[in-house]
Amino acid sequence: MRVLVINAGSSSVKYQVIEVGSETSVHSGVVESVDYEQALFEVLERIGDPSTIDVVGHRVVHGGERFVEPTLINQEVETHIQELSLLAPLHNPANLAGIRAARSALPGVPQVAVFDTAFHQSIPVEASTVAIPEALAREYGIRKYGFHGTSHRYVSRVASELLGGDPAAHRIISVHLGNGSSIAAIKGGKSLDTSMGFTPLQGLVMGTRAGDIDPSIVGHLTRHAGLSVDEVDDVLNKHSGLLALSGSSDFRTITERASAGDKQALLAVDVWAWRIRHYIGGYLALLGGLDALVFTGGIGENSALGRTKATEGLAFLGIELDEYLNKRPSSVARAVSPGASATTVMVIPTNEELEIARQSADLIGSAR
Repeated sequence: MRVLVINAGSSSVKYQVIEVGSETSVHSGVVESVDYEQALFEVLERIGDPSTIDVVGHRVVHGGERFVEPTLINQEVETHIQELSLLAPLHNPANLAGIRAARSALPGVPQVAVFDTAFHQSIPVEASTVAIPEALAREYGIRKYGFHGTSHRYVSRVASELLGGDPAAHRIISVHLGNGSSIAAIKGGKSLDTSMGFTPLQGLVMGTRAGDIDPSIVGHLTRHAGLSVDEVDDVLNKHSGLLALSGSSDFRTITERASAGDKQALLAVDVWAWRIRHYIGGYLALLGGLDALVFTGGIGENSALGRTKATEGLAFLGIELDEYLNKRPSSVARAVSPGASATTVMVIPTNEELEIARQSADLIGSAR
């Protein structure tokens, strides 16, 4: 089965055609266009023969509480995705535009939505509930949703295969580190908790996002700095994190400066790593032990220094790195911990497109 995977963003459409049986990408690329119908027809021109496409799998960022599995798209599903734009105003409208463009370009081909939030719908109510008045939370859909679910699901599945044994017994912490970053505690293949919350702002220090802060900072800045709520939101999402701490959101640039002794860059890396270790320790307690710690995402996969800083001082928890394995460049899934280590530390390149293709093909295959 061939799946066309579409990731429609605000200014571009990323795509891949994946043969699910062999897990091979046969076409891929990006169309830089905000005219989604034109972008989809250009994708089809590049592919050459649209009749080879069996299903289109779409990345949709927010599925709310309604969508917990990959879902065959119909008019009702499109309406719900539109309604959820209130919770993901930068992403869901673009995702929906991609869906409508693909339906126009490939009439009759099944369209499947795979939601970033779906994997985290398994977290228990004590983890998802926000401690505010229930009426407000219910009316405005305020709870922990979590994001990066497709990535966490993919790498935890690969980690479980590498561990061997009974997947239902595996306790895994997945650390997705990039410009946007999150951590997930995964038990028996299901998400138990995750660092992102109602929005992707919560949790780790990211490229431009502050991550966890005292919520009173918002009111303090509106009252005393003269900022509007929208301006504070903009500061916390686009002008904070590593950018605010170091002057750059590029982790490679920051670590190069830190290695040269730049104090501002050193502090940025230390603050970034402190928050990661905080979450690793907390999730290890929730899991009741740990079988694998997995690094993925652009930073997680490629920065040996980042992995070193993120695991510094955790040997007493059984988390150690083999210095040679950690520094050795590789693009394949691998262990970077000593063979005798109590916890296997892994680096697993994420492949969200393949995960979307698998889920889309499974859904269509089961429906036939």
